Amino acid sequence: MLAVRETGPSGGVPVVLLHALGSKAGTWDDFAARLTRRVLAVDLPGHGDSAHIEDYSLDAMADGVAGLLGEEADVVGHSMGGRVAVLLAQCLPGRVRRLVVEDTPPPPLEPLEPLPPTQRPSEPLSFDWRLIDPIMTELRTPDPAWWERLGAITAPTLLIGGGPSSHVTRESLERMCGLIPDCRLEIIEDAGHRVHSSRPAEFAAVAGEFLGPA
Repeated sequence: MLAVRETGPSGGVPVVLLHALGSKAGTWDDFAARLTRRVLAVDLPGHGDSAHIEDYSLDAMADGVAGLLGEEADVVGHSMGGRVAVLLAQCLPGRVRRLVVEDTPPPPLEPLEPLPPTQRPSEPLSFDWRLIDPIMTELRTPDPAWWERLGAITAPTLLIGGGPSSHVTRESLERMCGLIPDCRLEIIEDAGHRVHSSRPAEFAAVAGEFLGPA
């Protein structure tokens, strides 16, 4: 069961907001308040008030969110949430109307060095620590089919990058942009990885204009 914060007017095509690894729906409060749209900010599985699950994967997260889309929705995702948003647009092209992907690292083209296993922290967390290893492994694993499926995205797509101060390179975002049929890339310089938090007005101006009315 997913916990959802619903704000804004009740009708029209909703905007579904998907957060990064270790975050939660509240990260979108400022952006949601700037939209004159119905907004569904989601706690992804294992985060915030959503249920913990046995096996974590990006596909499992996308499956959980799919039920919230209804017949049609605009989807905005940050980092890990951006990868979930892309999966939804790849697999459910008729139901994702517009897609915004914020500073999301695509799968690497070559294998990366494996990370050491995550140790259980002593302090309480707002997310299930068990999700870190499988999700980080998936995010860092090459996936040629993922790149190929970018061509199946029918939604007009906006990629937003945080500039050189983010670990997500412009080159990787440009590669993604070139493979999505209707896509543009906007770089908000020196915003870093959390663009919607570090530059909320600029992010909202770019993403809000792209999303448009319901």
